[in-house]
Parts: sequence; C-alpha cells; structure tokens
Amino acid sequence: MSICLVLVSCFGHGSQELSEAERSAFGEYVNQLDSTITGAWFDRMGVSADADSVLTYLRREVPRNGLDTAAFFVPEIAKDLEIVHQLLFDSVGVSINEVLPRLDAHLSKAYIRYTTGQRYGFMKPRVFNRMDPKVGNPGIFARVFDYEPALPDTTVAAKKMTESDRLAYLVSSAPDTYIYKALQREMDKTTDADKRHQLAVNMERCRWQIEHPKDVKRQILVNIPAQQLWAIGTDSVLDMRICCGAVPTKTPLLHSAISYMQVNPEWVIPQNIVKTEVVHHAGDSAYFARNRYSIIDKESGDTLNVSSVGANALLSGKLRVSQKGGVGNSLGRIVFRFPNDFSIYLHDTNNRSAFQRDRRTLSHGCVRVQKPFELASFLLSDVDEWTLESLRISMDIPPVSDRGREWLRKHADAPHPYRLISYHAVKPHVPLYILYYTTFPNPKTGAIDYWPDLYGFDKVISKELKWISEGSSSR
Repeated sequence: MSICLVLVSCFGHGSQELSEAERSAFGEYVNQLDSTITGAWFDRMGVSADADSVLTYLRREVPRNGLDTAAFFVPEIAKDLEIVHQLLFDSVGVSINEVLPRLDAHLSKAYIRYTTGQRYGFMKPRVFNRMDPKVGNPGIFARVFDYEPALPDTTVAAKKMTESDRLAYLVSSAPDTYIYKALQREMDKTTDADKRHQLAVNMERCRWQIEHPKDVKRQILVNIPAQQLWAIGTDSVLDMRICCGAVPTKTPLLHSAISYMQVNPEWVIPQNIVKTEVVHHAGDSAYFARNRYSIIDKESGDTLNVSSVGANALLSGKLRVSQKGGVGNSLGRIVFRFPNDFSIYLHDTNNRSAFQRDRRTLSHGCVRVQKPFELASFLLSDVDEWTLESLRISMDIPPVSDRGREWLRKHADAPHPYRLISYHAVKPHVPLYILYYTTFPNPKTGAIDYWPDLYGFDKVISKELKWISEGSSSR
C-alpha cells in the first residue's frame, strides 16, 4: 500500500493532496510507534483503507440482521478510527501505541465473528436435540433436528483477514437462500422491535449449514408454525392445512424426497405408541375390535387372539399391532412415504374435523394433510386421467368420468375398499422440507407471514443469541 494512500485513509481527505503540515504531524506520531507492534489492519505507514470499509459495512449490515453493533465493536472501532484520522492522540490523552493495537484487535474480532457467524450461524442448532425426553423412553432425548450442520470454523476467516480479497469475503458471507433475502427485505421495512426480533431469530436459521429450500419449482414445503403445506409446481402453488406433532411428540425438522404413496394402507402401530397407549388395553377385545386392531406374530404371520395376549407379550418386540386399511383407518385413505429416521410420513386422516382447529399440534409426529387427493395429483402430475380416476375410486371419492362411473356400476358388489391402486411410485422423487419458521415468505402470496412459536424453538434461539441480539449491548 502506498504512503499516499495510507495517509489519505488516516486523514480522511479522499483524493485531495495532503499538506506538508499534515504529513509532518502524522510523521511525528508514526515515529512514536513501537517497532515491535504489528497488526492486520495497520503498519508503520498507518491504517489500511479496508478498516473504514469494514466499519461502513458493519454499520449498515449488522442492524439489517437484527444484531447489536456493540457485539461487533462498532462503537469502539469508530472512535479509534476518528482518533487516527483526526490525529486526536494528544487531545484525548492516548498514545498511538495504545490506539492502533486496540483498533486492530477490535477490527479482527469483528471481522472473524461476523463472517464466521454469517456462514455457520451464531449458535449451534444441535441444542434442539437436547430439549425433550423421548416419549416412552425418558432416559434419552428426543431428536427433532435431523441435520449434522458443520460447526463454526474461525480459521478460514482468520486467514482471509490477511489476504487481499478480505472485503469480498466479508460481503460474500451473507447467506444466499431466498428465505434469508426475503426476511432481510422485511427487516429493512419495519421498525417494530418485536417483529425485528422475530425476523432476526428466523434469519439465524438461514445461516446453518444444512439443506435449505431453493427458489425452484416442484417441491413440497411443510412449515410447522404455519401448520401449513405448500406443494410448489411449475406454474401454481397448492396449499393446505396440516396437523403436526404434539409438543411432547414434535414433528422432526428434515429434508427428504417423497418416493411413493400407498392407498388404503395398513397402519402398523409404532412400538412407542404400543408402549405408551395400546399396552394399557392388553387383553381388552372390545378395545381392539373398536379400533380395528389386530395382533400378528412377526415370525409366523399368524393373527393372535387378543384376549390371550398380555402386556409383556405386546412389549416383547415379537408381535406387531396393526390396523386394517380402509374406512376408519388412522392413516386415512392414502399415505405419502419418504426416507427418514423417524418412521414418519404425510398422510390422510379419518378425523377431518381436526383441520378446523386453530392449533393443530396433535399427532405422534406424522403430518396429516387436509387435501390428500390433491396432493397425490400434484405428485402424479404426468399420469393419465384413468390413473387419477382409479385413485379416486380407490379412495371412495366419486369419479368424474363416464368410464369411472361405469366401473363403479359394474363393481358395486365388490368388497371394499376398492383396490384399483394400492401403490404408486413418485418419479422423479419430489423434494420435501419440513421446516420451522415463525416468519416466512408465503410461497403462494409472496407476503411475509408471522406465526406463533408452537414448539418454543424461537425461545431457544433467542436465549442462545441474547449476547448478540439488537439492543443487547453485550458481548
């Protein structure tokens, strides 16, 4: 860096030529500089122009993220830069040997803290997997965040800070997701403190190094706080209400892809539900008949007499309890499957009235969908009309074609449920994201919606970010 450029940076005169008096005054202070003191943002010629650029950037961008400028030493940096630019060492009673190392330390900490936080997040989201004991197994925590995000790594930022492209690295640290950009635009427009805090909490989610939704067509988004599903197509968006996991049995956050669907599925009751609910009715034939449950020996495949099966046998792991498919099945008439570690899925329900509730956190973790046939049609967008008609008939939905109505007339006496379709692959697989955003750009309207913190995840983030939140003035 040339002497002239550095002097211009220190005095703040832009492209104007410095006077001899100014050069002489600055030189006197440089002569006082301890030769053993070094830094990333200054040398014996003065302070780098990058220091002013970093200050300008942080002053603008930190509030746009709902963060506290004090957490990035902005007031201290601004004060020391003014001392250097105006040569105020004597008037404020400090030496250049004190100011430059302090300025360098604050700039370095701010640079590393901000770039690393923007790239990895300012908190570790694994904390969500240590919130609740697992239902039926209280000795372990329930896993609800199905990601292994990369942990913050400050070494790259520290190295970049010493290189010529350090300002470009700083600017490029902002998350590149469309959700982050939408939330930041909303942040720019509001001065409401509560909304700004809620936006800041949700912007933090965008920083984690996990698989985020992309601004592309053909995907399904399930947002738990909104209790809503959006199936995003090439030229339309299908939206519907959902019922999701109750607070003790939260629906996990994950990314997968829907690979197939089953019509009139048998419900094999998960062992944790057998343990927490079914086992209390061991030997109760009326309970099992009322719910259309059967007990099957896994090894032989035989259906056992309910009255002869005790609680210990139900818990042994050698038996399965299942509910026959069709009318009254807890999964409804169709289930949408996707790979995951929780045995959860999207499905229809036999309790349609639940969708009229304001709060719909009531399942064991699976997601019930309000418009199952419409969702199936979205997933099978390239099939012929008879396939969709066969699906309607199999789900006991009135057919819409003459061919469908004729088929029903000919098979009126056939056993129910009709099984024209029992299974259908989804090709190509459709990406699925189960998300948790309390502030979110609505895929159908484009507006930023605000939702309640149903699972208390926002409170966790707020606590983790308290040291850095806007207005906290703490470090």
